[in-house]
Amino acid sequence: MADNFYHLLTKIKKRPALYLGQNSIFSLQAFLDGYYFARRELGVSLTEQEQEFQTFLQWIRDRFQVETGQLWSSIISSHAANERDAIVRFFELWNEFLTRKQSQLEQVR
Repeated sequence: MADNFYHLLTKIKKRPALYLGQNSIFSLQAFLDGYYFARRELGVSLTEQEQEFQTFLQWIRDRFQVETGQLWSSIISSHAANERDAIVRFFELWNEFLTRKQSQLEQVR
C-alpha cells in the first residue's frame, strides 16, 4: 500500500464536512483516531507518513509547551478563536511541521 496519508489530509482540508460531518477539530481528532484504530484492528502496519504524523502530535505539544498528555485537538483548540478556526490552525501547523522537517532534511544532505 502506497503512502497516501498526506493525500487523505489534503482531501480533508479541502472539504472537511464531507469527511468529518462538521468543520470541527474534535471531529478531525475522532476521524483520525478511528483511522488508526481500524488499521491496528486489521493488523496493517503504519506507513512512513502515518508514523511521521505521530511525531507531529508530539511536535504540537512541544510547540505549545504542553507537558501533559492533553490531546492535540484540545491544545490547538485552546489557541484558536473557535472550532472552525482550530481546524484551519491545524492545517497551518501541519504545513509548518512539514516545512521544518523538509528544511532539516536538506541541511543534513
